[in-house]
Amino acid sequence: MTSRRHFLKGCLAGGAAAASVALIPETAEARDTLQRPPEALGLLYDATLCVGCQACVAACKQANENPAEFTAVDKLWDTPLDTSGHTFNLIKMYRHGTMETKDAEQNGFAFMKTSCMHCADPSCVSACPVSAMTKDPVTGVVGYDADACIGCRYCVAACPFGIPKYQYDSPTGKIGKCELCRHRHQDGHYSACAEVCPTGATLFGRTEDLLAEAKRRLALKPGEWTSIPRGRLEKPGENVDEAARWKAPLNQHYEAQVGNYLQHVYGETEYGGTQVLKLSAVNFQKAGQPDLPPKSSAATSETIQHTLYGGLIMPLAVLAGLTWVAKRNVVPEDQEKKGDQS
Repeated sequence: MTSRRHFLKGCLAGGAAAASVALIPETAEARDTLQRPPEALGLLYDATLCVGCQACVAACKQANENPAEFTAVDKLWDTPLDTSGHTFNLIKMYRHGTMETKDAEQNGFAFMKTSCMHCADPSCVSACPVSAMTKDPVTGVVGYDADACIGCRYCVAACPFGIPKYQYDSPTGKIGKCELCRHRHQDGHYSACAEVCPTGATLFGRTEDLLAEAKRRLALKPGEWTSIPRGRLEKPGENVDEAARWKAPLNQHYEAQVGNYLQHVYGETEYGGTQVLKLSAVNFQKAGQPDLPPKSSAATSETIQHTLYGGLIMPLAVLAGLTWVAKRNVVPEDQEKKGDQS
C-alpha cells in the first residue's frame, strides 16, 4: 500500500512533469508593451512647486467621499501615513540632515505626490481575473468596478507602485485607488487634486501636452522666471466648445522661478510609460519612486498566463498527470483482498 505522503508527492511530481512535457514545444514570446492612448488624460506633478499644504489630499477625500484616517492619539486631524483603501492621494516628504534647503538632497527636504500612475500597460488590469480593473480606451484612465471585484487582491500584488489597496473594513471586500476623478468628468470637473492646488504643482490635462510642458520646464535655466499654468493645461488648438466642457478654471497662470530639475521626466518611459508624470530636483528613488525598466511586466506575465491556460493546456496537463499517478498507485481489488487474508 502507498502511504498518503508518497501518493501526494507522486501527484505533484507527476502533474509538474506532465505539464512541463506538454509545454516544452511551445516557446512563449512576450507581446509588445501597450502604449498610451493619443487622448490619454493625466497629471503633471512638479515637486519643486509643491509646498506640502496637503490641499490635494483633502480635496481627494472630499471628491471620493472617503473617511479620515487617524494615526495620532488625539484624532483631531486626518493623518494617513500612506495611501490606503480610503486615501487615494498623499504628499510624502524626503528629508536629509538639517533640512535647511528645499529640493536639496544634502541637508534638504522635498515633497512627492503618491497616487495611481495610470500606466499605459497596467499590471493591475492584466492580473485581474474578472475585469474589475479596466483601462479606458480613450482617456486611458485605470478604473475599478466594485461590483465585478471578487476581492482576490491580485491587483494589489501586481502593481509595482503599490497603489491599489484593499479595504479590510469593507464587508464586501473592495479596492481603493485614484481613478483620476473620472466620476466628475461628466459634470465638467477634472481631478480634484489639480483643481485645488494653489501653486500648480499638480496639473491636469492630456498626457502628451503635459509631457511637452514638462520638457519645456527642463529646457529652462534654474532660477529663471517663467509662466506656470494652474488647474488644467489647455490642449493646443482647443476651441471654445472643448474648453466649455470643463467647468473648473482654465489656464490660470502665475510667474515662478524654475527649479533645479533633474533632467528626467519620471513616467515618460518607466514601466512602459504612465499618464501621471513627475518632475523633481531630488533623486526620484530617494523621494520614494521605484526604479523601473522601460517595459511593463504585464507584457510578459500576460503572455505566460495565456500560454499556460490557453486551450486549457495547463489544467489538462495537470489532470493527466494526476490521473496517471493515481492509477499507478491504486492497488487492484483482488490484490488488496489477498493482502488482507495474509
